[in-house]
Amino acid sequence: MRYDSQTLVFDADDTLWENNVLFERVIDDFLSWLRHPTLDRLQLRAVLDDIQAANAVAHGYGSRMLLRSLADCVQELRGRPATAGERAEIEELASALVDQRVELIPDVAETLAVLGGRHTLLMLTKGDPEEQRRKIEASRLAHHFRAVDIVQEKDSRTYQGFLAAHDLVPTASWMIGNSPKSDILPARAVGMNAVFIPNDNTWALEHSELDPADGGVLHLRAFRELLDHF
Repeated sequence: MRYDSQTLVFDADDTLWENNVLFERVIDDFLSWLRHPTLDRLQLRAVLDDIQAANAVAHGYGSRMLLRSLADCVQELRGRPATAGERAEIEELASALVDQRVELIPDVAETLAVLGGRHTLLMLTKGDPEEQRRKIEASRLAHHFRAVDIVQEKDSRTYQGFLAAHDLVPTASWMIGNSPKSDILPARAVGMNAVFIPNDNTWALEHSELDPADGGVLHLRAFRELLDHF
């Protein structure tokens, strides 16, 4: 089945390239480094998740937020601010987030090249603007997109503004991403269609239940399957 004259809007992190798996590696190393006399790793992770959820609201997303959260976790569990030495060790644990190369999801570049000849492609990604621009540049995918928008949050208000800014017809537009919370549900709330492509490494705070009876959401298993529908 083909959908003619469509606008395809792509999420970036964990849709076009791997992202959260790198954060998870840092968190895993941090929990090993942290240790606690009474709390196990699962309990420590629950504390960190709560801290990250609060910091995401106050400070946005990205590696800087994670670093802040790791230091805040030390303060929460040890009853004092992280020392300069501890902060240096935390930054060393997270250095891969700053230095890492972008690892594209399989078949992304080839699929975008074909889709760009059929439809208008846009990118809508959230996070720290400088960090996101760096990843976009490193990905070498920017030329496929008519426009790239970097936002602080992806909620229904963001999508309403995005539709207006790009003069899009909601029913002729598709949001494509891995996050039910940020990509699928808010897009559906403003009348857009959506394509859900799950990623096993999606951040736990991006999980949410999707309505299996919602005909406006296309569920795919892999990025290349977009070519079968668009």
